[in-house]
Amino acid sequence: MSRILITGATGFVGAAVIGALRAGGHTLSGTTRAADRPQGPDGVPLYRVPDVAEPIDWSRFVAGADVVIHLAARAHVMGEDGTRAIELYRATNRDGSRRLAEAAAAAGVKRFVFMSSIKAVGEETFDRPLSEQSPPAPEDAYGISKWEAEQALADVAARTGLELVVLRPPLVYGPNVRGNLLALLKACARGWPLPLGGIDNRRSLVSTTNLASAVCVSASDARAAGRTFFVSDGEDISTPDLVRRLAHAMGRTPRLFAMPSPLLSLVKRLPGIGPKVRRLTGSLQVDSRAIRAALDWTPPLSLDAGLAQTAAWYETAYPGA
Repeated sequence: MSRILITGATGFVGAAVIGALRAGGHTLSGTTRAADRPQGPDGVPLYRVPDVAEPIDWSRFVAGADVVIHLAARAHVMGEDGTRAIELYRATNRDGSRRLAEAAAAAGVKRFVFMSSIKAVGEETFDRPLSEQSPPAPEDAYGISKWEAEQALADVAARTGLELVVLRPPLVYGPNVRGNLLALLKACARGWPLPLGGIDNRRSLVSTTNLASAVCVSASDARAAGRTFFVSDGEDISTPDLVRRLAHAMGRTPRLFAMPSPLLSLVKRLPGIGPKVRRLTGSLQVDSRAIRAALDWTPPLSLDAGLAQTAAWYETAYPGA
């Protein structure tokens, strides 16, 4: 069993990763920015660190670790772009990640698992899913910073011998989800009509349970060293079908209608709401066969099971909503 440090241990994905690693018998520690969290999920001891963008003496945190799983990041925020935004993203996601990897290599850490993003490669697909062979074409500050972080980490790995594994998830969902999926859960629970019935798109998703499983195998399997993988549930879904399945999981009847195409095109161009609508109506698919073939990995949860788990969390977290 390995000694593993998880950054961002109290974040959205962190709790699921800790649970999966605990089941594997590993010895864990984590980092958090929260001042009042001496312990993380499952009693994992936590180190409080400042913003990853700031210079940090990582040496005492990585000392004795066999593996570092780097989840901490400046997360994507809609509308946060421009010169100032990209420098903020770079400071955390690129420069902070590089400093951590260099400290890990100096401390004798064997493997570094980096949580990147589909956005490091692109924002939309048309005729084929993205794969590990797709040329990266990030479009916003977050995606650019993640792609640059991948390159910076690859440089550290080449210079030091640190084993780097990069994971690129699409939309991640599960308990404690936020953003568009939380909005869809709320709409389904309240029976709101949604103008998404005419959308014919395909999107890849990954549950926190499946992503945590992929993290575990990436941290321990010798075959993962030096690899980059897309990770998904393995079943792509249209936005209207996603609404139907969420509503079914909540025992509700979905209320969908088709918005006229000219009106939908207009809404997509509106400031503020436009980018959110484009995310719901466009296609973004990934081909996750590489990790399955290379590491004999199979997602433990089906898409329907993952959506049911998420719906159950919503109804507990927002009773009567």
